[in-house]
Amino acid sequence: MPLPRKSIAAVGLAVAGTLSLSACATEDYVDKHIAVVNDRVTQLEGRVAQNEQATQAAAAAAQAAGSSAQQANQRIDALTGRVDSIEQQLAAKKPRN
Repeated sequence: MPLPRKSIAAVGLAVAGTLSLSACATEDYVDKHIAVVNDRVTQLEGRVAQNEQATQAAAAAAQAAGSSAQQANQRIDALTGRVDSIEQQLAAKKPRN
């Protein structure tokens, strides 16, 4: 008992219509999900800004520490010559025994 072509076409259209309608999202559904994503993006942007500030502060502190270390090294270099000359003077003196 073969089905007439009109019946097959009607069933095909009904299946296609059902599938196409079930895949549609309402505007309210999309708006709610976009709002959730936007909230999360806003939170992450805030955290990124905090991390950027902390990174900049750490970089400034590291640069200041580097400058202080360089100054300390310059002082040590200046004192090394003086200490060496004092050691040579002490080595040249005869003991008091």
